[in-house]
Amino acid sequence: MNGKALKEANDIKNYLNEIFFKIHKNPELSTQEYKTQALILEELQKMGIEAKKIADTGVLGIIHGKNPGKTVALRADMDALPIEEETDLLYKSKNKGVMHACGHDAHTTILLGAAKILSSRKDSLNGSVKLFFQPAEETIGGALRMIEEGCMENPNVDAVFFGHVSLSLKGTIAVKSGPTSADSNPFTLKFKGKGTHGCAPHNGSDVIVAACQTVIALQTICSRRTAPTDSIVVSIGKFNAGTISNVLPETAEISGIMRTLNPTTRARAKEDLKQIVLGTASAMGVDVEIDMKDGYSSTHNDVEMTDVVINSAKKVLGENSVKILESASMGLEDVGYFFKKSRGCYYNLGVANEEKGYTYPTHSPKFAVDPDAIVNGVALYVQIAEDFLNS
Repeated sequence: MNGKALKEANDIKNYLNEIFFKIHKNPELSTQEYKTQALILEELQKMGIEAKKIADTGVLGIIHGKNPGKTVALRADMDALPIEEETDLLYKSKNKGVMHACGHDAHTTILLGAAKILSSRKDSLNGSVKLFFQPAEETIGGALRMIEEGCMENPNVDAVFFGHVSLSLKGTIAVKSGPTSADSNPFTLKFKGKGTHGCAPHNGSDVIVAACQTVIALQTICSRRTAPTDSIVVSIGKFNAGTISNVLPETAEISGIMRTLNPTTRARAKEDLKQIVLGTASAMGVDVEIDMKDGYSSTHNDVEMTDVVINSAKKVLGENSVKILESASMGLEDVGYFFKKSRGCYYNLGVANEEKGYTYPTHSPKFAVDPDAIVNGVALYVQIAEDFLNS
């Protein structure tokens, strides 16, 4: 176990707490992270780190090592969620209806802490460290915007690493090589029919019944059209129709998302969805418009980069600090866009603490990260960067 990185992270714990509390208290939604951006730029300037704005509200920083070598990128997302915070934290959100319910405040703090330590070691670094402070992970995919604006170039990035906080782990990490998150296809279905009084449904065409039948029928994509060993989820999260109980409306709208891990399954399932929706609408005597988009791309961890993370974690957190995941998550994460341009690894960082009550899952209004766990994230980023550059 190598205690140097962990000791240095603990040495700046007061700084980390100050930054973390400030960001948590002032959350900003996707594409609105201007104050967070200003804070990051100010801190990097104090550290003497070259930095600039990117993707409108993001920040790209770079630490140049004294010696030539490879380039590694460390990533943190910055945006908060439209959720009203329900914690008793002294530093709880001041912005009504907005909170850091997914740990992006911790991610940003961890990357700033790692930047502070790595900058102090730049005379012994072989190569460069790029700092990706990415906006809009929760909505429009800020990773893609950063790539389009050249974050992976000049110098070209050889590997990207990202640790996402997890409230199911304490003092450890969880990781696997291969696929770790899903491809997504969000969709909206608009049903149009003939409205009528509720006492005479035969005089119209019931869009609500058609939409309900479609919700049920779409589940057969998973249960009857996909092999049980293949991973796919079809979820409907929104259903809008009607204004009064005794009138059958002319329109109904449902929205959902389909998630897959296999490109072949994804292509086939998209066609399955269209066939089922059109067939059900036709059978029910209504029209339907299908709006389906290709959402976030899946994330695939490189085998060698996963080994870097595992070995670095054992050095920093101990031999028993790594849990190897057996299967991928069906969640979404746009860090996969970076991995399509370079090798990389995404891992889960334990920040739970049952004794202190830090156990609520992400996107919960009671979600909170144990501040004491942030030092582990900082030390691990430092170790990963140095191990990769020195390999």
